[in-house]
Amino acid sequence: MAQNHKPKIGITMGDVNGIGPELIIKAFLDQRFKESFIPIVYGSSRVINIYRKVMNISKFHYVVIQKPSQAQYKKLNIIESVPGLERVDIGKSSEIGGKAANAALQKAIQDAQHGEIDALVTMPVDKKSMQEFVPEFKGHTELLAEAFNVPQNLMMMVSEEIKVATVTNHLAVRDVSRNLSVERIVAKARILNESLENDFSIQKPMIAILGLNPHAGDRGLIGTEEAEVITHAVTELKKSGIKAFGPYPADGFFGALTYKKFHATLAMYHDQGLIPFKLIAGYHGVNFTAGIPFIRTSPDHGVAYDIAGKGTADPASVRQSIYLAMDILREREMNKELKKNPLKPLTDLEKEMD
Repeated sequence: MAQNHKPKIGITMGDVNGIGPELIIKAFLDQRFKESFIPIVYGSSRVINIYRKVMNISKFHYVVIQKPSQAQYKKLNIIESVPGLERVDIGKSSEIGGKAANAALQKAIQDAQHGEIDALVTMPVDKKSMQEFVPEFKGHTELLAEAFNVPQNLMMMVSEEIKVATVTNHLAVRDVSRNLSVERIVAKARILNESLENDFSIQKPMIAILGLNPHAGDRGLIGTEEAEVITHAVTELKKSGIKAFGPYPADGFFGALTYKKFHATLAMYHDQGLIPFKLIAGYHGVNFTAGIPFIRTSPDHGVAYDIAGKGTADPASVRQSIYLAMDILREREMNKELKKNPLKPLTDLEKEMD
């Protein structure tokens, strides 16, 4: 494939005090990794050099560019997005870490909005330090949805073994119930269904809907959300042609491996879906933001201050995040072409000749 056909994948460095820079270095030590796409890191070459020395890596090649159009094939390209970085406090939450992460992310989003990169892979950030500069920051998912003016979005966790999405994202458990409604569950399930069809090319996907309470409410003995909200959402989804089933008790659903019978699972809140997902997917899980026109993925873990700079962080999820971004980019382009040029039904004469 010609160089100009290689997708440009933006990669934000994330919190410079966390494991993001280390993961980037480890992922791109393998020269072959850069052959299928053009990587563009938004961050700081100085930070890369600091971590390279900490990790005792003598040689690590990259080029510094000003904008994505200057990116070179088979090179790790770095856009200096963090001017005046004073220091790096490895393994600590700090104002500097939040400032650097925010600056890199804002630059990457700006380039994404102008179509200068084809997809974005975000390294982990520390929400507390990020909120020093973006007070309303709840997560990459919400920030990207706002940037692309999308009223509804979906946090989706993806691996080869399992796909899990959530109705509510970064929300306190005490607030989950009052933020559930038939309309919200239906909207999230529709985004999930559309993503499975367009981003993963799964025709007529089967979607499992989890309950909220233990034993899915146990017929109203433990809670009424299942009977009053979730069951009605499932019914409405079925009426619209979506293959939705449930609500299922979450513990038995995952414990009995029932998730394997479905293409994806819709959980009611963050930990209900992400704990079993991470146990099943391990270091190969990816966070994907569905429902926005731009492709964004990220590793399914946090900044991991406790191991930052120790050389033990596993880059598997970073690689999987990049591979998934490219896979979805390819699937969207293919499905876009299919919709523009749908297969016409055979005429009677063509059927006879076939």
